[in-house]
Amino acid sequence: MPIFHAHIPAQKFSGDEKRALADALNLALHEAMDTPMDDRFIIISEHKEDEFFIHPTFPNLKRSDKRMLITVTSGTSRTVEQKRKLAELVTRYAVEKVGVSQDDVTLIMQAIPLENMSFGGGKLVSDINLSMPWVNK
Repeated sequence: MPIFHAHIPAQKFSGDEKRALADALNLALHEAMDTPMDDRFIIISEHKEDEFFIHPTFPNLKRSDKRMLITVTSGTSRTVEQKRKLAELVTRYAVEKVGVSQDDVTLIMQAIPLENMSFGGGKLVSDINLSMPWVNK
C-alpha cells in the first residue's frame, strides 16, 4: 500500500492534469515495484504561493511555476533498484502525461515497517493474510 502525496502550487493544474498526475504516479508504481494497478492511494494537495516554498534552481535545476514535491510512503522491502526505477518513472510519466519539466518533479521516498500501516478495518498490514508477492514481510 504505497501512498503518494503530491504537493502542487494552487491554481496551476487543471482537474484533468491532476487526474493525469495521479495516473502517472500509479503507473510508475506498478511498473517499478510490480504492485497491482488497483493498489491506488494518492493524495494531491494544492498550496497557495505563501505556503509553498521550493527553490527554483537548487541544485542547478530550472524549476517552473508548476514545480511539485511528491512523497511516497511504502514498506521497507523495496530495493534500491526499485527506488531508482520509481524515481525515473515518476519523473518520466509526469513529464509525458502532465507536461511539466523533469526539473519540476522532486520526489521523497519514505520506508516504514508494515506494522505501521493499516488498509482499514483496524488491522495492521503485518497482521493480515494478504497475498502480496511484491512485498517481503
